[in-house]
Amino acid sequence: MRLIKRLLDTFTKPLPGSMADSLREAAQVDAGGYDPWGLHPETAERTLRSMRWVYENYFRVQTYGIENVPSGRVMLVPNHSGQLPLDAMMVAMSMTFAAKSPRIVRGMVERWVPSLPFISTLFNRCGSVTGDPRNCVSLLEREQPILVFPEGVRGSGKTYWHRYTLQRFGTGFLRIALQTGTPIVPIGVVGAEETYPAIYNFEWLAKLLSVPYVPITPTWPLLGPLGAIPLPVKIDIHFGEPLVFEGDPDAPDEEIQGQVDQVQGAIQRLLDEGVAQRSGLTMLKLLPGGRP
Repeated sequence: MRLIKRLLDTFTKPLPGSMADSLREAAQVDAGGYDPWGLHPETAERTLRSMRWVYENYFRVQTYGIENVPSGRVMLVPNHSGQLPLDAMMVAMSMTFAAKSPRIVRGMVERWVPSLPFISTLFNRCGSVTGDPRNCVSLLEREQPILVFPEGVRGSGKTYWHRYTLQRFGTGFLRIALQTGTPIVPIGVVGAEETYPAIYNFEWLAKLLSVPYVPITPTWPLLGPLGAIPLPVKIDIHFGEPLVFEGDPDAPDEEIQGQVDQVQGAIQRLLDEGVAQRSGLTMLKLLPGGRP
């Protein structure tokens, strides 16, 4: 009963006035309440309110270094994992619940996402935008925080055996950062890898269904709908110091790749340190007298 009451309190409790005001102000909507990409702050607020328990109680998200995120235009670049975009959701929510100045993050989603009924509309109302370079540049010029996953589905769809190992990065995000003079904040998300630990990917079925991947986990499809529920793994989000690059955004790939490697290296270091930190805390708990 206590848990049910706690959940109901979370669903019905409005966001603090200062937080809600900050979100609306940062969103830059028109007189109708929407921005040119379909963001509707009131819908975003309701979604944040209803999902807060997932952030605080289910995944027990803890942030480190979020003060590294500068005000104004910024490109948030995390590792990608977990089959479903739970990592994106948790990073975006951290910018509301853990940041000193709450903001709605504009997540760049794959081009196939708008084809999803209902969900795509909700994503759009909450700030997600199709990952087109023109959208990204326009939002940065409006001083918005952009969330980009350079690994794409290569990262989110990888199996458990490749956890915390970054996949190949595209170069488009770096070119946009150069074009717009945008600082890049590398982010290491630790824990999302285990929410849906995929042990196999049915590639032929994915092609048949025209989706990026069809993962098999220890619980799905064996347990049916119950197996689709993510495991309640604690998620830690490590924000690195901003990286600022200079150069020609139209330079050949081999020139841009060196800067991309710097971003990828920074994220991998955050991941390695975050995994080591978590392993150390786990060992401490197992020792006699260890902290709970």
